[in-house]
Amino acid sequence: MSLIGASVPRPDARAKVTGSARYPADLVQRGMLHAKCVFGHRAHARIDGINAAAARALPGVVAVLTAADVPFNRYGLIDADQEVLCSERVRYAGDRVALVIAENPEIAAAAARLVGVTYTDLPAVTDPVAAIEPDAPLVHPEHGSNVLLHQKIRAGDVDAALAGADVVLSATFTTSWQEHAYLQPDAGIAYFEGSALVVETAGQWLHEDRRQIAAMLQLDESAVVIRYAKIGGAFGGREDLSIQPLIALAAWTTKRPVAMVWSREESIIGHHKRHPFHIETTWGARSDGTIVAARTRTIADGGAYASTSAEVLKCATIFAQGPYHIPNVSTDGYAVYTNNVPSGAFRGFGTPQAHWAAESMVARLAEALGIDPVELRRKNLYREGDREATGNVLPAGVSTVAVLERAHAEAEQRLAPHVDRAAAPQVRRGIGFASGIKNVGYSFGFPEQSTATVELIAGSRIERAVVRIGAADVGQGSHLILRQIAAETLDLPLTSVALIAEDSALSPNAGSASASRMTRMGGRAVQDAAQAARAAWLRGEPPEATVQYRPAATTPLDRETGAGTPNYCYGYSAQAVEVEVDLATGVVVVTKIISVHDVGRAINHQQVEAQIEGCLAQAVGYALTENLVVRDGIILTPYFSTYLLPTALDMPVEIVPVILELADSEGPYGARGVAEMPLVPFAPAVAAAIHAATGAWLDDLPMTPERVLAAIAAADAHKAATATLTAALP
Repeated sequence: MSLIGASVPRPDARAKVTGSARYPADLVQRGMLHAKCVFGHRAHARIDGINAAAARALPGVVAVLTAADVPFNRYGLIDADQEVLCSERVRYAGDRVALVIAENPEIAAAAARLVGVTYTDLPAVTDPVAAIEPDAPLVHPEHGSNVLLHQKIRAGDVDAALAGADVVLSATFTTSWQEHAYLQPDAGIAYFEGSALVVETAGQWLHEDRRQIAAMLQLDESAVVIRYAKIGGAFGGREDLSIQPLIALAAWTTKRPVAMVWSREESIIGHHKRHPFHIETTWGARSDGTIVAARTRTIADGGAYASTSAEVLKCATIFAQGPYHIPNVSTDGYAVYTNNVPSGAFRGFGTPQAHWAAESMVARLAEALGIDPVELRRKNLYREGDREATGNVLPAGVSTVAVLERAHAEAEQRLAPHVDRAAAPQVRRGIGFASGIKNVGYSFGFPEQSTATVELIAGSRIERAVVRIGAADVGQGSHLILRQIAAETLDLPLTSVALIAEDSALSPNAGSASASRMTRMGGRAVQDAAQAARAAWLRGEPPEATVQYRPAATTPLDRETGAGTPNYCYGYSAQAVEVEVDLATGVVVVTKIISVHDVGRAINHQQVEAQIEGCLAQAVGYALTENLVVRDGIILTPYFSTYLLPTALDMPVEIVPVILELADSEGPYGARGVAEMPLVPFAPAVAAAIHAATGAWLDDLPMTPERVLAAIAAADAHKAATATLTAALP
């Protein structure tokens, strides 16, 4: 296997670093019209009237569109509950109420400021816990409740198990929003090519974008073409539509090419975020370290629209006990509507939030029992043949223990437990561990497939191959991976494999570039299609094949018990993290990370390492610096000057990505997926390291310096009170 595992260089690397790669904003040409949104800038309000006369009268304005101009004014990835342009009310500050189309961006912006909208403010609900209450203001009155989904998981007898446990601990954890912060902001162009409406932009799923836009304009899907330019990151932020329906509507209305480029502020205000979670949990264990029960109540803030909140919540509920075999589980998960910015897909998809609580509880149980936290994990982690709390036997290839053992071994060699106090007397060093589990691919009965076509150019031997598959490359390198798989299967040099993947009219549906699925799903479809095309050539038939690969079926979860088959594949990870905490400022510096992952098989070793390292940068931000401040539904940090992304100076001096290759029997050449895995256990590993350094436990993400200082002060006060009480005892 000359290409499988080889660190083949990225073919798009030179164009990206020299600036010649064309991202959506680079597609804007002279003579195109420009569109500009009028945002609601209110958490919840009734629209009493829209006066666009002054805007329409401005020279250079071509049109001002409102809800009445949209043929079918609804869209949504799962539930079509969001209006393209709001008709009667706005439900969050980023709602769009009008669309200005003008000859240049300056005129469009000036005209947007002239659109007068009168509102009557309505009661807003911005606290997800309060949103559940029966008297809470309703975000969608027609829904009858703010609860989008209440999912239960039930296994065993939690009450009895907790009553018989030797140690029972309870805690409440919270997480906040996270901005995707992809390098390339939302942008795109739309125009007619003959009778077909073409939308060129960046996204994660060509055919799903096409479906939603065709439905909005009441067109046959064949009349809409989606093309992706280079994509500057996604992380789930491009699963939901943002500017796509707006530019499609503008071009369809004017019959002229239209461009739109959002500013960073518009992008932060206007697209979805990672879900904030409120998690109350109680865990019980026996004195020998056996975890016997976990009860959890989870509330996810879905914001104003459904997006993927129901599916994110289901992931959070099935992983509420982390990667551990716990016989008695009771989980109640709620996804709720609020008048906050919508929440949707983000790297990890509910799993990092669940692990923040679960792994923190394991660390606290270890301390309470006086057991090494690695040993406690080793005792309770899933093994091959174990059942999840849903009752389903875990898919084959359970490697939780293997990744933990490797992380522990690496930490023993690489991480120092002490810091030179003389050099920095106020600095304390600590090491923390955490384990993780994350599904690969779609879950809960959602239709899962990838389709690929392989055409061979061959005579007496195969000369070249053309692979067609509608797979987005959002920067992770999937296009190179798919070509490597095809070339290996056909015994061709990589240069003899062409890939057509960025046009919905030319490539079959591969599903989304999400859920760490593209290598396993798209790669398997390409491998199977290449084998079928080669077999056809050997039989003397036309050397072309289209194959749709479908994995083992999943099922919906029972709403009351959680029973079901949630996933067909899992990825496993374990991490050891070293931090230094400044006791005077509360600043936490991550100095070293060991991140171990079972990837099944690394198709491109360098790209797998890059995925781990890039994901860890995002994890550092989620754990420590990225604090999206929202007050009364309004984002107060809509710029990178106030929303603090980690820089190169915030990253550790040493990252050790460790790749285990315990082959997946269904993946192409044994590959699984890795894209999301490093983010899943990272925050609790950092929290455990902070505790090792200071004695303080953190409950809330991000762990900002203010929160760290407060936790240290609380821990010191508790220690002093305990010492006083102990001294007073006879």
